[in-house]
Amino acid sequence: MDYQVGLSDSARKDLRDIIRYISLDAPDRALEFGKFLISKTKLLAKFPEMGRVVPEFADPSVREIIVRSYRVIYRVNHAHQKVEVARFWHGARDHPEVNL
Repeated sequence: MDYQVGLSDSARKDLRDIIRYISLDAPDRALEFGKFLISKTKLLAKFPEMGRVVPEFADPSVREIIVRSYRVIYRVNHAHQKVEVARFWHGARDHPEVNL
């Protein structure tokens, strides 16, 4: 059975900010990229451990996948078969700020 994938409030805000930022230069590409990021997070429903453990955290349930320049940071809850995306964090930024 597939895991449920959800977005935290922080991840939703990140996604809105990413789309807004890209739309300043390429409005037609902004929404397309946002949908692309979401499509990659949907893969976690079938493969919740496909990402690596986040190096900044010593917690095997906190993982990340890299999507172009972004780190998609998420937590896996095997007991409830859930994945929660915590942040969409640009790789050029410093360490991710994640409330876990």
